[in-house]
Amino acid sequence: MALNHPELTNQALSILRRGDNFQWYLIPLFAFVVYVYFTELQNGNRKGIAAGLSLYATHWFYEILNGLIQHFSGHALWTVPTGTSFLLLIGVGWELSMMFAVSGIIFSKILPADPRMKILGINNRILIAVANAAFFSIFEIFLARTPAFHWVYPWWGAFPVFITVYIPFFLMCNLAYDWKPKTQIRVIGSLVAVDALAMILFAGVLHWI
Repeated sequence: MALNHPELTNQALSILRRGDNFQWYLIPLFAFVVYVYFTELQNGNRKGIAAGLSLYATHWFYEILNGLIQHFSGHALWTVPTGTSFLLLIGVGWELSMMFAVSGIIFSKILPADPRMKILGINNRILIAVANAAFFSIFEIFLARTPAFHWVYPWWGAFPVFITVYIPFFLMCNLAYDWKPKTQIRVIGSLVAVDALAMILFAGVLHWI
């Protein structure tokens, strides 16, 4: 199968978790994310924090999966070959990851108070998740036209991303917002544990991703 600029895979691998491209803004960007979470914690916004963590944990699960696809097939579905201060995994740099870290909190603020309310005859949690997913997928078209983000396979683009990536991201975010605290802790905690164990095994021990 013909690939779109397969040489960019090696370009991304050459900067994977290397400090060569470090920029100082990495630190205040992280501080901003911490500030957002601490502010929501101080305000007692448990639901928003759950939305944020659930989306972020889902994001990491997908990025790990993308890294494993690269290991076993030779090419990931998406790569970040340049433009980042620190490449965490082959498809995500520090800046993108910090954006996803707060996306769930940000977009949870547009959720109606009533989880059963319908908009255009559709449950608002589902409709808003689909709308957010569409926004992110369309924006990714722009990113894929820059040197900093790349769709490797010709069949992988905005629509597959919309269906298989961003809808699950925002459905997880919106549903977690309404879960009972015990369910939030159990589900999100389990997903974080899976992500952490996968990183330890596949990145730290086996060096696959």
